[in-house]
Amino acid sequence: MAASLRVEIFPSDLDRSVRFYTGLGFIVTGLSEGPPAYASLRLGDVHIGVRESDMVDSALRAIPAGTEIVIEVDDIHACRDDAVDAGIALNSDLEHRPWGLVDFRVYDPDGYYLRFTSRR
Repeated sequence: MAASLRVEIFPSDLDRSVRFYTGLGFIVTGLSEGPPAYASLRLGDVHIGVRESDMVDSALRAIPAGTEIVIEVDDIHACRDDAVDAGIALNSDLEHRPWGLVDFRVYDPDGYYLRFTSRR
């Protein structure tokens, strides 16, 4: 059985989110002015749907505790450098994990927690 994962997020400002994710190397594969405005983003086999929504209750925008969106990349150093060059603040810089991964972490503008990782 084939499977894939597509994450959909509902930011308060679609343009800001698209700028953030393209700064991390994502490309825009689809864009709809709406309403509601919607963008499809892709980085390799990772797909994120971004649907602007100012009607989401702010309590529902809280960062989910114990959850992170993990994106595996083949060149963690280039990905990290792209993020820094785009002015994205790193929550944690490159760290070598004892289980053989290297990663860095960021929060997107709406608080979604992202970990970019690669095998050493």
